[in-house]
Amino acid sequence: MRETITERPTRGLILATAERLYAEQGIVAVSNRQISEAAGQGNNAAVGYHFGTKTDLIRAILQHHNEPRESLRRALAAQHAGRTDLRAWLTCLVLPSTAHLAALGTPSWYARFAAQLLTDPALRRLAAEEHAPERRAVLDQLRACLTHLPPDVRDTRVDMAHTLIAHTCADRERAGATEADWAATGAHLIDALEGLFTAPVRSPGRGPVV
Repeated sequence: MRETITERPTRGLILATAERLYAEQGIVAVSNRQISEAAGQGNNAAVGYHFGTKTDLIRAILQHHNEPRESLRRALAAQHAGRTDLRAWLTCLVLPSTAHLAALGTPSWYARFAAQLLTDPALRRLAAEEHAPERRAVLDQLRACLTHLPPDVRDTRVDMAHTLIAHTCADRERAGATEADWAATGAHLIDALEGLFTAPVRSPGRGPVV
């Protein structure tokens, strides 16, 4: 069904309301009916009409934020093309997210929404499915800088990096981060992740990787 011009503001309102309620109350705890009511829709089936299922609505929130964030990542990756140092690709991984969150202003809710996706296996898979080509390309470049790590250790640390980024950003957003705060958060995350990926491997059953 083709969307009419008059339906676009309603979709945007529902999308913003869902993102806020998910961030504040938890994704599992919020129903489509609650979102419709909070968005001032007389029809409690408004979410279903405009988006479909709850999964479709979550996917729409992800896609709404993907476009501006990945535009930033594309430009940053072009600046670092040909680089082979770890810090360059950590910059491409982190700064598009913190810059996008800064652009949202205060208050915002996306970082807290995104962090919740990591706590549910099904939602985590959904978020992974929505990863844009730009992000996947940066992750490929990042992994190419990590050949000193055994593959299982590398993959574990990449997962840890995602968690650190998501929950650090959620904490900063909850605290009402300003544009300057987001710039500092991005720099701190890059420093921390560089330490994570260059730390020696001393897991049980392994000797240190020199």
